[in-house]
Amino acid sequence: MGEETAIGDGQGKGDARKSVIKGAAWAALSSLLISLMHVLVRDVSQEVHPIVVVFFRNVVGFMILIPFLLRQDRSHWKSKQPKLQLIRAMFGVCALTTFFISLSMVPVADVTAIGFVTVLFITIGASLLLGEKVGVRRWTAIAVGFVGTMIIIRPGTDVFGPGAFIALASTVFWACSMLCVKVLSRTDSSVTMVFYANVYFTAFSLIPAIIFWSWPTWEQFALMTAIGVLAALGHLALATALRTTDATIVAPLDYTRLLWAAGVGYLMFGEFPDIWTWVGGTVIFLSTVYITYRESRRRPVTPTTQATS
Repeated sequence: MGEETAIGDGQGKGDARKSVIKGAAWAALSSLLISLMHVLVRDVSQEVHPIVVVFFRNVVGFMILIPFLLRQDRSHWKSKQPKLQLIRAMFGVCALTTFFISLSMVPVADVTAIGFVTVLFITIGASLLLGEKVGVRRWTAIAVGFVGTMIIIRPGTDVFGPGAFIALASTVFWACSMLCVKVLSRTDSSVTMVFYANVYFTAFSLIPAIIFWSWPTWEQFALMTAIGVLAALGHLALATALRTTDATIVAPLDYTRLLWAAGVGYLMFGEFPDIWTWVGGTVIFLSTVYITYRESRRRPVTPTTQATS
């Protein structure tokens, strides 16, 4: 019996270790794909209006997900909270649009670092609007995270320009969208939320895209198609990571987005973040990892609670 128990424990630890490694690999892949997508957005948006890029990103992503959605039970296509689905989509489109606009104005690594603030706004909103209990330690982590934000944008300097402000506004919109997801997850399945998000995101981004429309060249069309593909694959990789291992393992690897963004941004545009972006990004990252850890002790974190662009 003793030997059998030892073997069973060993196999259990081995399986757990494999899950952690697989989850970490999927999380790292997601960070790479999303970072590459952001770099392409910065590149193509120098010639094509960012709002048009948003539309192409949504259309391509929706087309990739159509086969998946068609395989699902049609009952998932009906939400029990359709008005909240609409509101969530409006916040989401605003978040995506402002994020892409900021990428056209600010180096990718700086926008990426500012984007880490989203988790802080989600925690604040969950406390103030949803009545979730946030202890002293998480409030302290939130305060530390905002100190990190101030280190990056440095109000009163040239760094805090319109681009940084728009990037910060994007994090607020994403947080609002994720708070809606928290409420929707009580009644709607993840498939339902994916369906409504893609339909509404595509429809809502069409109207402003028409206003700023310009026909892309074949090269620009290819780049925008790649943006949609990378976004879809990045989100699928993140969802796989969260299904494979705990969010506390996945969250720290999200920081690699800053490393990828800095490296690829430097190779393509010669843009490398200054020391304050690294310091501030690290401070924000540490605070969000702690918040994710505390949140995971309360309940599991699902893929729908993660905010990516």
